[in-house]
Amino acid sequence: MKQKTPAELRAQAEAELKPIGQKRIKLLAQLEALDAELRPVLVEAVRMEVPLRRIYELTGVSPNTSRAWRRADDTKGS
Repeated sequence: MKQKTPAELRAQAEAELKPIGQKRIKLLAQLEALDAELRPVLVEAVRMEVPLRRIYELTGVSPNTSRAWRRADDTKGS
């Protein structure tokens, strides 16, 4: 059995990465779009004193991120 060259091994690794990587890139783009839609609603929920733990349960957005989004929105509004 012929042993593969390093170039062939790299090409095989790239071929295996490509379809999964393309899926990930597409999902990240979708997540970015969802975050843009979610962010103003989440910021308003923080303003209405919805507990950060509950926001996390409903959205998967961490309390730290929720606070950061609120601070950024407050700064933008100034």
